[in-house]
Amino acid sequence: INYNKDRKSRWKEIASKIFFKWINENWYGVFILVLHKHLVVSAAPKHIAIAGNIGSGKTTLAEKLARHYGWNPLYESVDHNPYLKDFYSDMTRWAFHLQIYFLNSRFNQVHQIRSSAQTIIQDRTIYEDAHIFAANLHKSGHISDRDYQSYLDIFNSMINFVQPPDLLISLKADIPKLVQQIQKRNREYEYNIKLEYLKTLNEHYEKWIRQYKLGKLLIINVNNMDFVEHIEDFSTIVGRIDLELNSLFSNTWKHSPFWTRKRLNMSPLQIQYYLRLQM
Repeated sequence: INYNKDRKSRWKEIASKIFFKWINENWYGVFILVLHKHLVVSAAPKHIAIAGNIGSGKTTLAEKLARHYGWNPLYESVDHNPYLKDFYSDMTRWAFHLQIYFLNSRFNQVHQIRSSAQTIIQDRTIYEDAHIFAANLHKSGHISDRDYQSYLDIFNSMINFVQPPDLLISLKADIPKLVQQIQKRNREYEYNIKLEYLKTLNEHYEKWIRQYKLGKLLIINVNNMDFVEHIEDFSTIVGRIDLELNSLFSNTWKHSPFWTRKRLNMSPLQIQYYLRLQM
C-alpha cells in the first residue's frame, strides 16, 4: 500500500484489495450464487389462480394482485356470457348450457396461459367448473344424469391437456360475507341468487379444497378482511403470497451441494437476502 497517497485513496486501495482477495478465494461460490439467481428467475410462477365462491372477491383481488406484481389478469367471462342472466331466472332450463359455455371459456384460457411468456393470474379455474358448479347443479337436480355424464366426458377429455396452476389461492368466505359482497357490486341478474345455492356451493368448495393435491395451495379467510378499503388487509395477503413465491428459491436451494454453501460460508437466509438485493 502506498502511504504517500491521501487517506481516501488509501481506503479505496485497501477495500479493493480485500474485495479481490475474497473473490479469488470464493470465485466458485460466487459463480454458483449467480447461477442460483438465474435459476430462481427461471422458476418464476407462470400461472396463479384464485378460487372462491360467488362474491368472495376473486375478480377484485386478481385485479389488485395483477397491478401489484405486474401480472396479466384473465377474468371470468361474465359480462359477455349469453346464458348467465337466463340461468339465474331458470336454473334447470339453462344449467347445462351455462356450464358448457364456462367449460369451453376456461379451456381457452388454459391455452392462453401456457402460450404466454408472462405470469398470468386467473379468476377461477377449470377445476371449479366441474368439481363445484356442475357437481352442485347435478346434485340439486338442475342437470340431469345424462347431461351431467356428457359434461364429465367433455371435462375429462379436456383435463388431459391442462396443467394445474403453480399456486392456487383459495378465498374462504361465509354466507353473510358473500351476500354483502354480492349486494355491494349490484349486478341485477344476481338478485335471484338464493342463499341455499350459495350454501351448497360453499360445501362443495370446502370438500374440494380438502382434497386438492395438484400443487401449491394458499387458503385465505376473507371474512374479516376488506382488502379494497384497508391497505393493511391487502398487505397481509401480499405477504402470504410472497412467502409462497419465495419458497421456489427454497426448493432450488435444497438441491444445491452442501460444499457449495460451506465454501461460501453463508447461510441459506443470507444467500436469499443477497439474491433479493440483486433481482
